[in-house]
Amino acid sequence: MSASRAVVLLSGGLDSATVLAIARARALECYALSIAYGQRHEAELTAASRVAEALGAREHRVMQVDLAGIGGSALTDRSIAVPETPTEGIPVTYVPARNTIMLSLALGWAEVLGAEHIFIGVNSLDYSGYPDCRPEYVEAFAHLARLATKAGVEGRPCRIEAPLIAWTKERIIREGTALGVDYGMTVSCYQADAGGRACGRCDSCRLRRAGFEAAGIADPTRYQ
Repeated sequence: MSASRAVVLLSGGLDSATVLAIARARALECYALSIAYGQRHEAELTAASRVAEALGAREHRVMQVDLAGIGGSALTDRSIAVPETPTEGIPVTYVPARNTIMLSLALGWAEVLGAEHIFIGVNSLDYSGYPDCRPEYVEAFAHLARLATKAGVEGRPCRIEAPLIAWTKERIIREGTALGVDYGMTVSCYQADAGGRACGRCDSCRLRRAGFEAAGIADPTRYQ
Protein backbone atom coordinates (compact mmCIF):
# COMPACT_ATOMS: atom_id res chain seq x y z
CA MET A 1 0.00 0.00 0.00
CA SER A 2 1.46 3.37 -1.01
CA ALA A 3 2.15 6.04 1.61
CA SER A 4 -0.19 8.99 2.02
CA ARG A 5 1.06 12.13 0.32
CA ALA A 6 1.67 15.57 1.76
CA VAL A 7 2.60 18.92 0.29
CA VAL A 8 4.96 20.78 2.62
CA LEU A 9 5.46 24.53 2.20
CA LEU A 10 9.23 24.93 2.50
CA SER A 11 10.77 28.38 2.89
CA GLY A 12 14.24 27.17 3.80
CA GLY A 13 13.90 28.52 7.32
CA LEU A 14 14.08 26.78 10.69
CA ASP A 15 10.34 26.29 11.16
CA SER A 16 9.57 24.85 7.73
CA ALA A 17 12.52 22.44 7.98
CA THR A 18 11.09 21.18 11.28
CA VAL A 19 7.67 20.72 9.69
CA LEU A 20 9.14 18.67 6.84
CA ALA A 21 10.93 16.48 9.39
CA ILE A 22 7.67 16.00 11.31
CA ALA A 23 5.80 15.02 8.15
CA ARG A 24 8.54 12.57 7.15
CA ALA A 25 8.50 11.07 10.67
CA ARG A 26 4.82 10.29 10.08
CA ALA A 27 5.88 8.19 7.07
CA LEU A 28 4.22 10.57 4.62
CA GLU A 29 5.47 10.89 1.05
CA CYS A 30 6.41 14.57 1.02
CA TYR A 31 6.36 17.00 -1.88
CA ALA A 32 8.12 20.22 -0.91
CA LEU A 33 6.89 23.50 -2.37
CA SER A 34 8.88 26.74 -2.22
CA ILE A 35 7.68 30.07 -3.57
CA ALA A 36 9.96 32.58 -5.26
CA TYR A 37 7.80 35.63 -4.59
CA GLY A 38 10.29 38.43 -5.13
CA GLN A 39 11.81 38.26 -1.65
CA ARG A 40 14.89 40.34 -0.81
CA HIS A 41 17.28 37.41 -1.21
CA GLU A 42 17.37 33.97 -2.80
CA ALA A 43 19.45 32.38 -0.06
CA GLU A 44 16.33 30.92 1.54
CA LEU A 45 15.42 29.16 -1.73
CA THR A 46 18.90 27.68 -1.92
CA ALA A 47 18.48 26.56 1.68
CA ALA A 48 15.08 25.05 0.87
CA SER A 49 16.69 22.92 -1.82
CA ARG A 50 19.30 21.66 0.66
CA VAL A 51 16.66 20.89 3.28
CA ALA A 52 14.35 19.09 0.83
CA GLU A 53 17.17 16.80 -0.28
CA ALA A 54 18.55 16.17 3.21
CA LEU A 55 15.15 15.36 4.71
CA GLY A 56 14.03 13.08 1.92
CA ALA A 57 11.33 15.00 0.06
CA ARG A 58 10.06 13.02 -2.94
CA GLU A 59 10.12 16.20 -5.03
CA HIS A 60 11.00 19.85 -4.48
CA ARG A 61 9.25 22.34 -6.69
CA VAL A 62 9.78 26.12 -6.84
CA MET A 63 6.88 28.23 -8.13
CA GLN A 64 7.11 31.88 -9.18
CA VAL A 65 4.73 34.59 -7.91
CA ASP A 66 5.41 38.32 -8.29
CA LEU A 67 4.54 39.70 -4.85
CA ALA A 68 7.22 42.35 -5.37
CA GLY A 69 4.82 43.76 -7.96
CA ILE A 70 2.33 44.34 -5.15
CA GLY A 71 4.92 45.72 -2.75
CA GLY A 72 3.98 46.99 0.68
CA SER A 73 6.52 44.89 2.58
CA ALA A 74 10.15 45.27 3.59
CA LEU A 75 10.70 41.74 2.29
CA THR A 76 9.69 42.62 -1.28
CA ASP A 77 10.50 46.34 -1.51
CA ARG A 78 14.13 47.29 -0.95
CA SER A 79 13.16 50.92 -0.36
CA ILE A 80 11.54 49.81 2.93
CA ALA A 81 14.12 49.08 5.62
CA VAL A 82 13.95 45.82 7.58
CA PRO A 83 13.49 46.77 11.27
CA GLU A 84 16.42 45.82 13.46
CA THR A 85 14.75 46.62 16.78
CA PRO A 86 11.34 45.50 18.10
CA THR A 87 8.36 47.48 16.78
CA GLU A 88 4.74 47.93 17.83
CA GLY A 89 1.93 46.25 15.92
CA ILE A 90 2.27 44.20 12.73
CA PRO A 91 5.77 44.90 11.39
CA VAL A 92 6.60 46.06 7.86
CA THR A 93 8.10 42.61 7.18
CA TYR A 94 4.53 41.32 6.84
CA VAL A 95 3.93 40.38 3.19
CA PRO A 96 0.29 41.05 2.24
CA ALA A 97 -1.65 37.79 1.71
CA ARG A 98 1.56 35.73 1.38
CA ASN A 99 0.42 32.68 3.33
CA THR A 100 -2.98 32.72 1.63
CA ILE A 101 -1.33 32.74 -1.80
CA MET A 102 1.19 30.06 -0.82
CA LEU A 103 -1.46 27.81 0.69
CA SER A 104 -3.63 28.25 -2.40
CA LEU A 105 -0.78 27.08 -4.64
CA ALA A 106 -0.11 24.18 -2.29
CA LEU A 107 -3.80 23.29 -2.34
CA GLY A 108 -3.85 23.17 -6.13
CA TRP A 109 -0.77 20.95 -6.29
CA ALA A 110 -2.11 18.74 -3.50
CA GLU A 111 -5.32 18.14 -5.44
CA VAL A 112 -3.38 17.14 -8.55
CA LEU A 113 -1.14 14.81 -6.50
CA GLY A 114 -4.04 13.36 -4.55
CA ALA A 115 -2.29 14.50 -1.37
CA GLU A 116 -4.25 14.27 1.86
CA HIS A 117 -2.22 16.81 3.82
CA ILE A 118 -0.71 20.27 3.46
CA PHE A 119 1.86 21.28 6.07
CA ILE A 120 2.77 24.87 6.88
CA GLY A 121 5.23 26.05 9.53
CA VAL A 122 3.26 28.95 10.98
CA ASN A 123 3.59 29.69 14.69
CA SER A 124 1.55 31.95 16.96
CA LEU A 125 3.83 32.14 20.02
CA ASP A 126 7.41 33.12 19.20
CA TYR A 127 6.55 35.04 16.05
CA SER A 128 6.30 38.57 14.64
CA GLY A 129 2.54 39.00 15.04
CA TYR A 130 1.52 38.32 11.44
CA PRO A 131 -2.26 37.86 11.04
CA ASP A 132 -1.85 34.83 8.79
CA CYS A 133 0.01 32.83 11.44
CA ARG A 134 -2.89 32.49 13.90
CA PRO A 135 -4.89 29.30 14.62
CA GLU A 136 -8.14 30.90 13.45
CA TYR A 137 -6.52 31.71 10.11
CA VAL A 138 -5.45 28.09 9.59
CA GLU A 139 -8.94 26.90 10.53
CA ALA A 140 -10.52 29.37 8.10
CA PHE A 141 -8.30 28.24 5.24
CA ALA A 142 -9.10 24.60 6.00
CA HIS A 143 -12.80 25.50 5.71
CA LEU A 144 -12.10 27.22 2.40
CA ALA A 145 -10.25 24.13 1.14
CA ARG A 146 -13.29 21.98 1.87
CA LEU A 147 -15.54 24.33 -0.12
CA ALA A 148 -13.29 25.30 -3.00
CA THR A 149 -11.88 22.02 -4.33
CA LYS A 150 -13.27 19.00 -6.14
CA ALA A 151 -11.69 16.76 -3.51
CA GLY A 152 -13.38 18.77 -0.75
CA VAL A 153 -16.91 18.69 -2.14
CA GLU A 154 -16.54 14.99 -2.90
CA GLY A 155 -15.76 14.33 0.75
CA ARG A 156 -11.97 13.98 0.48
CA PRO A 157 -10.77 17.36 1.81
CA CYS A 158 -7.06 17.99 2.18
CA ARG A 159 -6.08 18.57 5.81
CA ILE A 160 -4.24 21.81 6.59
CA GLU A 161 -1.65 20.94 9.22
CA ALA A 162 0.22 23.49 11.31
CA PRO A 163 2.01 21.36 13.92
CA LEU A 164 4.09 24.26 15.28
CA ILE A 165 1.17 26.64 15.78
CA ALA A 166 1.33 26.58 19.59
CA TRP A 167 5.01 25.70 20.10
CA THR A 168 7.69 27.98 21.45
CA LYS A 169 10.83 28.41 19.38
CA GLU A 170 12.65 26.45 22.08
CA ARG A 171 10.34 23.47 21.61
CA ILE A 172 10.55 23.68 17.83
CA ILE A 173 14.34 23.50 17.98
CA ARG A 174 14.33 20.66 20.51
CA GLU A 175 11.82 18.61 18.53
CA GLY A 176 13.58 19.24 15.23
CA THR A 177 16.97 18.36 16.68
CA ALA A 178 15.53 15.08 17.99
CA LEU A 179 14.31 14.34 14.46
CA GLY A 180 17.78 14.95 13.05
CA VAL A 181 17.31 18.38 11.49
CA ASP A 182 20.60 20.13 10.81
CA TYR A 183 19.63 23.76 11.38
CA GLY A 184 22.95 24.87 9.94
CA MET A 185 21.36 24.20 6.53
CA THR A 186 18.52 26.65 7.12
CA VAL A 187 18.26 30.40 6.52
CA SER A 188 15.72 32.39 8.54
CA CYS A 189 17.14 35.92 8.30
CA TYR A 190 15.04 38.57 6.55
CA GLN A 191 18.15 40.16 5.04
CA ALA A 192 20.67 37.37 4.65
CA ASP A 193 23.56 37.99 2.29
CA ALA A 194 24.11 36.07 -0.95
CA GLY A 195 25.94 33.36 0.94
CA GLY A 196 23.05 32.88 3.37
CA ARG A 197 24.78 34.50 6.33
CA ALA A 198 22.36 36.08 8.81
CA CYS A 199 22.36 39.70 9.95
CA GLY A 200 21.73 38.75 13.59
CA ARG A 201 19.60 41.87 14.15
CA CYS A 202 16.22 41.42 12.44
CA ASP A 203 13.16 40.04 14.22
CA SER A 204 13.59 36.59 12.72
CA CYS A 205 17.23 36.41 13.80
CA ARG A 206 16.40 37.54 17.34
CA LEU A 207 13.68 34.90 17.74
CA ARG A 208 15.90 32.18 16.29
CA ARG A 209 18.89 33.03 18.48
CA ALA A 210 16.73 33.19 21.63
CA GLY A 211 15.27 29.78 20.77
CA PHE A 212 18.67 28.13 20.62
CA GLU A 213 19.69 29.81 23.87
CA ALA A 214 16.52 28.63 25.64
CA ALA A 215 16.95 25.10 24.28
CA GLY A 216 20.57 24.97 25.44
CA ILE A 217 21.62 23.91 21.94
CA ALA A 218 24.56 25.48 20.13
CA ASP A 219 23.39 27.94 17.46
CA PRO A 220 24.74 26.76 14.07
CA THR A 221 23.64 29.96 12.30
CA ARG A 222 26.32 31.60 10.17
CA TYR A 223 26.32 35.33 10.91
CA GLN A 224 27.71 38.18 8.83
